[in-house]
Amino acid sequence: MTTAVEIAGFVVTLLVMFVGILGAVLPIIPGPGLIFVAAVGHRLCFGLHGAPIWLLCVLGLIAVLATLVDFGSSILGAKKFGATRWGMWGASLGGLAGMCLGWMAFLVGPFIGAATSEAIGGRDWKNAARAGAGATLGLMVGTAAKLVGAVTMVGGWAIFVLVRMIWP
Repeated sequence: MTTAVEIAGFVVTLLVMFVGILGAVLPIIPGPGLIFVAAVGHRLCFGLHGAPIWLLCVLGLIAVLATLVDFGSSILGAKKFGATRWGMWGASLGGLAGMCLGWMAFLVGPFIGAATSEAIGGRDWKNAARAGAGATLGLMVGTAAKLVGAVTMVGGWAIFVLVRMIWP
């Protein structure tokens, strides 16, 4: 039988995980990592009524993969659109700077970083802007992948824990 404390723990964990989903699109919150920590915290508090170890390992793997795709996609997007090493470094630095400056800066940071670095490296503005567009497209792909990973993590955890709560 499920207790009120277990229900409250499920709800609180789910609320933290929803903040993690927001973190998949907001640059300040580490979304998949927060979701993983919430699942582990729930397991530590509720033992066998939480997610099993194998599911926590899967959630951890999804969190790592989503984060790697997110970080690497902007760089790969810039590379795919013709950026040199300078442009890829610029996209990375622009993305990091953008994270500190807010949502809109996060979107344009990789573009500005890649385009500026390419221009400083001697490329014409047309090719520099193309590299910046690739970095921005990569950022969007990475954010989408991180969002899919975060929703998958929360959905998988919630379904599994709910089933354990209903049928112990």
